[in-house]
Amino acid sequence: MILQALAEYYDRKAEAGDALAPEGFELKEIPFVLEIDAEGHLLQIEDTSELVGKKKRARAALVPQAVKKTSSVAANLLWDTAEYVLCIDTRGKPDRVAEQHAAFRKRIDELSATDDAGINAIRKFYDLLDLATFSALPEWEEIAETNPNLTFRLRGDRELVCQRPAVIAAIKAIGLEKSGDKSRCLISGKMDIVERLHTSIKGVWGAQSSGANVVSFNLDPFNSYGKRQGSNAPVGKRAAFAYTTALNHLLGKDSSQRMQVGDSSTVFWAEKESGMESAIPNLFGEPPKDEPDRNVRAIEQLFRSIQNGRYIADDQDTLFYVLGLAPNAARIAVRLWHEGTVGEMAERLAQHFVDLRLSHGPKEPQYLSLFRLLVSTASQGKADNIPPNLAGDFMRAILEGLPYPITLLGAAIRRIKAERRVTYPRAALIKASINRMVRYSNPATKEELKVSLDMHNTNIGYQLGRLFAVLEKAQEEANPGINATIRDRYYGSASSSPVTAFPALIKLSKHHISKLSKGRAINLERLIGEIMGSIQDFPPHLPLADQGRFAIGYYHQRQDFFTKRSKDKEMTNE
Repeated sequence: MILQALAEYYDRKAEAGDALAPEGFELKEIPFVLEIDAEGHLLQIEDTSELVGKKKRARAALVPQAVKKTSSVAANLLWDTAEYVLCIDTRGKPDRVAEQHAAFRKRIDELSATDDAGINAIRKFYDLLDLATFSALPEWEEIAETNPNLTFRLRGDRELVCQRPAVIAAIKAIGLEKSGDKSRCLISGKMDIVERLHTSIKGVWGAQSSGANVVSFNLDPFNSYGKRQGSNAPVGKRAAFAYTTALNHLLGKDSSQRMQVGDSSTVFWAEKESGMESAIPNLFGEPPKDEPDRNVRAIEQLFRSIQNGRYIADDQDTLFYVLGLAPNAARIAVRLWHEGTVGEMAERLAQHFVDLRLSHGPKEPQYLSLFRLLVSTASQGKADNIPPNLAGDFMRAILEGLPYPITLLGAAIRRIKAERRVTYPRAALIKASINRMVRYSNPATKEELKVSLDMHNTNIGYQLGRLFAVLEKAQEEANPGINATIRDRYYGSASSSPVTAFPALIKLSKHHISKLSKGRAINLERLIGEIMGSIQDFPPHLPLADQGRFAIGYYHQRQDFFTKRSKDKEMTNE
């Protein structure tokens, strides 16, 4: 189903005339173009690179599809690295480079029947080839050092030699002449020549830079019934080209339909054009530094679209796909695959952001990206420490409207205990996890934990969290500028084994409150009394969910102190 959906996406883009490569070709970054005249003389070497941000990036050009590179010599047609095109030895292997260059020229000889001025000029170029003439050119040093991709253009042409009409026709004719075993294609259902080696997929974060494969049978244990390589899962050449081209396009550097979710490079597309295709990275992704409000605008637009019925009315039956890929040696593992409709997707995404709503400070973002949520649960706040399967499971729960994985709740609580900090992202994640868990088991309960302080929540964990926040507040006011509070010493034990911590903390609070002014002491004692009134006894242990509620009660009470600071000062001065 995955490959079929990708092949259909290629057909959709091709019919719309969008910039996907036609069969037999691909878009490739070509840093340098050798411009020659009709007699084969080199006129200049054009550097196509431009500064994108702080990095140089070559312009992409439509060239014949690359051959599958292995340890043996294999040359591309009319473009390749400097070793192949100019016979430059960049790695101290002159014999191998000579073999590579011979293979490159042999591919050009395959077009011998093509009476094209560009091909004839390239042949004459090689008759005159003298690398000594190149050394004076300013681009030569970089070419010799980096071994970049090169190709040719004839003087007076805007297109490359490989893009000339006669050359394109010749390349397509060569493709039609290829022979091989025929079978019924598993993707299209039509008879076609089986693709033995599928084109590598590039752009998956952490995979080999040369690309990796979704479909691969490179060892005997993977083969069966005497079938080898691509014959184990017969995919026709046309379908194999379509799905690999579509996937490489979605994973491309300029793609607006991809984002990184943990270790998974995740792409999105629909069976027909939809604004949701490019909206999801803006909804979930971390906004760029020069446009910090991008995801806020995208989420607000999502809510407006749902309210006015746009997604439901226009895309109710439009299928929408989400594919998450992760590296696995020379292969690519499918970490996430989801199929739904655009309308379902819009409602579930909106519900995710509703569940995350939580009171927060003025400098905190209104909506949290998927990356910020995940990294808040990782050790040292590093993306590399996010558990491999957690991101995919989290994304799947969002897309399918299911409770978040229990491992996510556990990770957030463990990180709070380790760092003794209930941050906004962790609190939002815990609040959403508990609400979705409760809603799934009891649909009538839409929301247990509120956006801000809930005086009527009688859960023991929530009330103990509030009490802990009040006791900490009393200590802070009694000792202005204190470096470490009871949170640094007692949060872990108070949130998991309350009976071991709270009796000592309440006794300590009496000492702290005695240092405060009479008015402030009365206010805090009254608040402690109100909370204690709903606590019959301190339990010996809190289960994981109640430890999460403890964190939310603590967070809500702390936020309530901040929002009422001016009022508290007035009461203190009475």
